[in-house]
Amino acid sequence: MGGGLETPGLKVRDLSVVFDGMPVLNGIDLSVAPGEVVVLLGPSGSGKSTLLRSVAGLEKPVSGEVKWGDEDLSGVPTHQRGFGLVFQDHALFGHRDVAGNVDFGLRVAGMPSAARAHRVTRSLALVGLDGFESRRVDTLSGGEAQRVALARSLAAGPRLLMLDEPLGSLDRALRERLTSDLGSLLRRIGMAALHVTHDHDEAFALADRIAVLGGGRIDRIGTPDEVWTDPGTVHAARCLGHENLVELNSAGECALGLLGVGPGTVLVRADRVLIEPFPGDGELTAEVKTSSIRGGRAVVVVDVSGVMLRAWPRNVLAVGDRVGVTLGSGAIVPLKS
Repeated sequence: MGGGLETPGLKVRDLSVVFDGMPVLNGIDLSVAPGEVVVLLGPSGSGKSTLLRSVAGLEKPVSGEVKWGDEDLSGVPTHQRGFGLVFQDHALFGHRDVAGNVDFGLRVAGMPSAARAHRVTRSLALVGLDGFESRRVDTLSGGEAQRVALARSLAAGPRLLMLDEPLGSLDRALRERLTSDLGSLLRRIGMAALHVTHDHDEAFALADRIAVLGGGRIDRIGTPDEVWTDPGTVHAARCLGHENLVELNSAGECALGLLGVGPGTVLVRADRVLIEPFPGDGELTAEVKTSSIRGGRAVVVVDVSGVMLRAWPRNVLAVGDRVGVTLGSGAIVPLKS
């Protein structure tokens, strides 16, 4: 059977980047299919922004390749890669109105004025800013300014949209709303996206797949459900928002009992920790240390003989309550260090 063109999409292979003799990225392999949203998740210094900039052509790798389908992009300038960029600092032109900001790249590219006007109007409508064309950018809220930056990138019709902590400077409520809007927009227009964040809630809200970075490598990659249920490593578990990390002794024991794995660190999944208002026979006994409501859901931290576990009980409990604890099926997940 004869070979054909490779499937379109981003392909990063064995990519390494070094700054001042220190490796920042080390042998990264990553793909983004057309229409797929991949989120790069990790703390500051994990290499996620460097990976994004390398894909964009803003950083030069010491080895590896960046391709779109069968097209090698190693010698292609940033502005010719067909990728859109949105940063936390939206960098709008203060002397131009909203339309002028969205129009700028199209004008530089030589697009005729009528086509530019249509593209500007359509892009602003996509991000929910219909009728904002004549607004001065210094009158915009932080969320509106970020939407203008997004519209500017979308106007060029990129084959890949790259977003580097675009919502990081916004307050929590606005960030959550724009995260939801961004996820809906990307899926509605079917655009491939590579999104950088250190916020695990944002990652789960947006991603088709999450790549957790640590130490210049991809520590874990998979669908949100895959990485949540099996983070693989201690680092990935923490990045993904898990808090119930428990150390087992050489016999695989801790205050929770003999867990059947170990020694080492295990994850006790909060969604599989079952809390009963009154301890029953055979159940672990615990004391409620904190109790709160988050996102409309009861959340507690209980003390099981010195092991602190976060759990999501069915009912609101009071601090100091004595409760029963049972570990449900799949609650214990072994982790690599």
